[in-house]
Formats: sequence, C-alpha cells, structure tokens
Amino acid sequence: MSDAPEPPPFDAPWKAQAFAMVVHLHDQGTFTWSEWAATLSSEIHGPVERDYSDHWLAALERIVAEKGLASSEALGTRRDDWLAAAARTPHGDPIEL
Repeated sequence: MSDAPEPPPFDAPWKAQAFAMVVHLHDQGTFTWSEWAATLSSEIHGPVERDYSDHWLAALERIVAEKGLASSEALGTRRDDWLAAAARTPHGDPIEL
C-alpha cells in the first residue's frame, strides 16, 4: 500500500459543483435518475466530442432548460458572464461573477 495521498475526485471546483447540482436537483425531485441517465447518455453519444465533465455540464444545462428551471438563453448568458469573469481573474484566485 502506498502512502501517497489520494488525488481529489474532481480536478476543478466547477466539476464538483456541477456534480453537486445534479445530486441536489435530483434530491429535490426535479428529475429521476433515469431521466438524468438518458440526458447524459444522449450528450455522450451526441455529435459533439467532449471531455466527460463537459458532457456532464452540457447534460445539466439541457435538463435544467427542459424542466423549465432556466431558459437556454439565460444559461448562455450565465456561461458568457462566467467566461468573462474567468478571463479577468488571476490564475489561482476564485472566480467571482
């Protein structure tokens, strides 16, 4: 057995947050695990090749829009705002919107 520390389960905070959002929305009854699995599977097997975490985020955005929690336009605006905030944030500092 190695004494090396275990790597963190997520290599970026946003990935942990996206995972937590899916669990929270499910726990609130927003969607079933079957609905989530079908949405994620559709993203993974869709025409856009992405990293798994990016598929996860795309599936989250899609199911949120389909359930009427936020429009696709609102999600796009939020994504643009986040990208702009990330671009102006020094490396290693938390991104604030």
